[in-house]
Amino acid sequence: MEKFLKKTGWTSVITSIVFAIIGIILITNPDSIVKIVSYILGGIFIVIGIIKIIGYFSSKGSSDFYNYNLIYGIIAIVLGIITMIYSSAIGTMFRIMIGIWIIYSGLIRLGFALKLRKGQISSWIAVLVLAMCMLVFGMYIVFNTNAVMVTIGIVILAYAISDLIESLIFVRNIDKVF
Repeated sequence: MEKFLKKTGWTSVITSIVFAIIGIILITNPDSIVKIVSYILGGIFIVIGIIKIIGYFSSKGSSDFYNYNLIYGIIAIVLGIITMIYSSAIGTMFRIMIGIWIIYSGLIRLGFALKLRKGQISSWIAVLVLAMCMLVFGMYIVFNTNAVMVTIGIVILAYAISDLIESLIFVRNIDKVF
């Protein structure tokens, strides 16, 4: 169990570093990242749609009654085109997904802080403060519809730094928990 938790802690460190990179990219080039993400997602939908349509015509005659690949393909292509055209909506979805992830991480860290407190480990207060910061950052991102990508990038970077600190505290103190 201890090895699993250490591995989880190091995974959290890597996740924090990825979030830091995303935050830096959003701070330095916010408009381009939203367009790039929307074009990539749109392209993926279109490719999936084409594959489904080809699959429909290549398997015609075998189980046609249950073969909805043509419909799935058309829907995927339409979704791909819409995703590329409405890139600002992708930015909103990205903002909400990131905010929800940060809130989730904050709640997990809050539970961890309480476990550290129960184990009488002195760093529980730092973990608690960081967890509360994560919750505030996450709620700011989700509920502030006027938040520009640069601000989101700053908040994501701050989250990543606080999560990195907490993850390192976790990895360092895992022996004391058990």
